[in-house]
Amino acid sequence: MLPKAPLMTIDGKGVEGSEKLSVINPATGKSFIEVPDCTREELDRAVAAARRAFPEWKALSYDARREALLAIAAVLEEHGDEIAELIVQEQGKPFSAAQGEIRSGLRWSRGTAALELPVRIAEDSAERRVEVHRVPIGVVGAIAPWNFPIVQACWKILPALLAGNTVVLKPSPFTPVATLRLGELLQGVLPAGVLNVVSGGDRLGPWMTEHPDIDKISFTGSTATGKLVMRSAAGTLKRLTLELGGNDAAIVMEDADITKAVEGLAWGAMRNAGQICSATKRIYVHDSVYDHFARAFADRVAGVRFDRADVAGAEVGPVQNRTQFERVSAIIEDSRAEGHGFLLGEAEAGSDAGYLIKPAIIDCPPDDSRIVVEEQFGPVVPLLRFTELDDVLKRVNATQYGLGVSIWSADLAKARELSLAIDCGTAWINETQYVSPDFPFGGHKQSGLGVENGIEGLLAYTQTQTLVLRRG
Repeated sequence: MLPKAPLMTIDGKGVEGSEKLSVINPATGKSFIEVPDCTREELDRAVAAARRAFPEWKALSYDARREALLAIAAVLEEHGDEIAELIVQEQGKPFSAAQGEIRSGLRWSRGTAALELPVRIAEDSAERRVEVHRVPIGVVGAIAPWNFPIVQACWKILPALLAGNTVVLKPSPFTPVATLRLGELLQGVLPAGVLNVVSGGDRLGPWMTEHPDIDKISFTGSTATGKLVMRSAAGTLKRLTLELGGNDAAIVMEDADITKAVEGLAWGAMRNAGQICSATKRIYVHDSVYDHFARAFADRVAGVRFDRADVAGAEVGPVQNRTQFERVSAIIEDSRAEGHGFLLGEAEAGSDAGYLIKPAIIDCPPDDSRIVVEEQFGPVVPLLRFTELDDVLKRVNATQYGLGVSIWSADLAKARELSLAIDCGTAWINETQYVSPDFPFGGHKQSGLGVENGIEGLLAYTQTQTLVLRRG
């Protein structure tokens, strides 16, 4: 059964939109619904509504805004299965995975609401008292990606609202349906204009990043697009948070628990069809345990059920869109053409019905090969040998990216020392992809600018105001 087409939310009301955008179901490769394709005039109305709502929302007590986040959590909880069904149809992940995304949204709503904005006392002397306050920035333009449409939107709108900003949220044109529906459900929960949700194609993002009445852009997406966002936002000196690409490495040491490493990295590489910015995208294994790990890893990945979300028992669905399908397929074909060894997937091909790609594991490709150098963002991963720590450290750091790394070892002190020498925003030891509303997540180098989550992520939606009070 096809869902009812959701509306945009502008100034607390549903807006059908004067133009339409088709949304593709990645399981079939065919359009299943049309949503509004926001015009410039409709965007201007959304931004103006956010601007009007800002003074009153800013003036609310912090506790009142905290309660609003808990009300968002209640909506997600009540309507979770409905929203999850929409995620399945537009994103392609199985229903259980979509439910997991809703649970993450709940966790972030409640966890973000628990954060406190500090007031720092810089001086408290007989002569004066100096207080450093954090105040909201204004209107935030939030641009969310297609791999986790709801939880990534939550990463942006929750801290923005808690800090006292108002928001114009744009979901990806590939996955706008669930986010638009969430906007509809929140129309009676948040004051009019506080959260506006607009959908549209490639023209909408640049309109937002250059818009003179948007004060901050929070963007999650590719590094290439992030550079365009930064360039466009420069005209009005917008504040920026950019969560961009990654080519995350894993290092499996000779003393690692191979069973645990295989299980953790199989899902670290293949969960959500590899479409995670912090997915494990290249795995360096000590030569002494390489053969053991490689066999076990290939067997574990082969046991994962890759299929359409509507097939019983499916654990991982297709990649989300045609462009990504073609890119990942081309990377796999490049390894075939270059004669790389395959531990899994050499004879597999993508499905003609939709964007399903079976997993592939490449055996020791050269360090300068496409599968090692590029961010694949799909269900294919290379395994590489190493013997010396100095060598693997250089190879891991030899990338423009710096998002995350995972190290697997029984020697926690050595793993900790190694992790601190790697250029990355997050290092995991004996696990991967653990994130939380309680601590920051972000990248070094060309993996991003600023962080999301934790008090650091909340502060990114504020600016400082210093109060100097002269006594006597």
